[in-house]
Amino acid sequence: MNANLIPSIDFMLSLEDGKGLAFNYGRKSVVKTLRRTTAEFRKKIVSGEIRSVTAELILKKCEEALEESSQPSLKKVINLTGTVLHTNLGRALLPSKTIEEVADKYANPVTLEYDISKGKRGDRDDHIVGLIKELTNAEDATIVNNNAAAVFLTLNSLAQKREVIVSRSELVEIGGSFRIPDIMRKAGCRLVEVGTTNRTHLEDFEDAITEKTAMVMRVHWSNFKITGFTASVDQETLADLCKKRKIPFIEDLGSGTLLEMEKFGLPREPTIQSSLIKGTDLVLFSCDKLLGGPQAGIIAGNKELIKRIKRNPLRRCLRVGKLTLCALDSVLRMYLKEETLTTELTTMRLLTKSVDFIKAQTESNCFLVQNALEPEFRVEMVNMKGQVGSGSLPEDKLPSFGYKISSNSKKSKRSSQITKLERSFRKLSIPIIGRIKEDSLFLDLRCLMDEEEFAKSFIELKSTGL
Repeated sequence: MNANLIPSIDFMLSLEDGKGLAFNYGRKSVVKTLRRTTAEFRKKIVSGEIRSVTAELILKKCEEALEESSQPSLKKVINLTGTVLHTNLGRALLPSKTIEEVADKYANPVTLEYDISKGKRGDRDDHIVGLIKELTNAEDATIVNNNAAAVFLTLNSLAQKREVIVSRSELVEIGGSFRIPDIMRKAGCRLVEVGTTNRTHLEDFEDAITEKTAMVMRVHWSNFKITGFTASVDQETLADLCKKRKIPFIEDLGSGTLLEMEKFGLPREPTIQSSLIKGTDLVLFSCDKLLGGPQAGIIAGNKELIKRIKRNPLRRCLRVGKLTLCALDSVLRMYLKEETLTTELTTMRLLTKSVDFIKAQTESNCFLVQNALEPEFRVEMVNMKGQVGSGSLPEDKLPSFGYKISSNSKKSKRSSQITKLERSFRKLSIPIIGRIKEDSLFLDLRCLMDEEEFAKSFIELKSTGL
């Protein structure tokens, strides 16, 4: 077949299938996709890969491409990794009550920057600041789009062209190559490192403070631990030093929690309130980690310092929108009634889920999983160790339960078979995300919330084949 004899775009659009595509996907999108599809077939004909092509085949390929491109890139998944606050999977899940409130506010005009009592322009932070002050005892607060923004804005507002003292043990790098030294440089500050990797003393800070010092900054070890021959300066002592020398003492708390986690049977994590009580002038923390809210960063503490930060023009670049404010307002109001947090707040419900409950879920769904995977694979119910995630409580594991799936193939093929199975899970209508370890696929059921969806996924897997 001559490549020039491929059916024309106009001809294919005149066919019933072509008209149907134009109706379903829009004429403009169909024309662009048909041009791409015919170009691909033309290359194959010229190269001799195929002899001919029909209008029906081109339209079919075009429909497949249009269907794929019409699907949203952001997909719902079932998180069976064992990591509750999984950064790659969106961190904290919002409560259903919050989602309902957000949907209502997002579909209607709201008082985002309007003071309804005074009938004039207001500050969007005002919707949240009162709650933050009540829950943390901070004098004031401001909200930005994440904790990295909170760190950057604080440094740029309070320490531009001046020095910031940080212990060498706290010069952290977190996910996405966020490094404290790099952020300081971009914020226009000069980093002054004190102490050593494992030991920092009070005199190290005392000797480093000069007339050029803008602040002392403490960075919480949110995603690692240093153990062994170590020394550090406690928070109260460092706060007292900064007050005597009349410089701000700032803490980047990272995860940030309002709860004494040990009350809920979880490992201890420093709270925002305790940091302020110990004399910290400003505390910076995330909202989508242990707090269980939307992505945002909060700067809370000294009123005069907050005023200086709010005057920075960059704050407008980093502010949050009405969706985030509404979600954060809803989540923070849940903290006013701590007794119901483990049922209302999704993050706390998942973190406090009992091993017995997870085990019961695993046992009740085991036949379904085995039926979909055996005999090619072996399914075992096993104890597991999950984690909080997103840098929170990095050394502490969450006891859990789930499935260990191993290949029954020859040893040389086991790894490739497990990789193929993991890929099949990711291709499901609602992808299942697990973790591969030692040539086995582990599905930790701590974060399983909808067992009906889980069952449908394995029925789909069996019907489509492995």
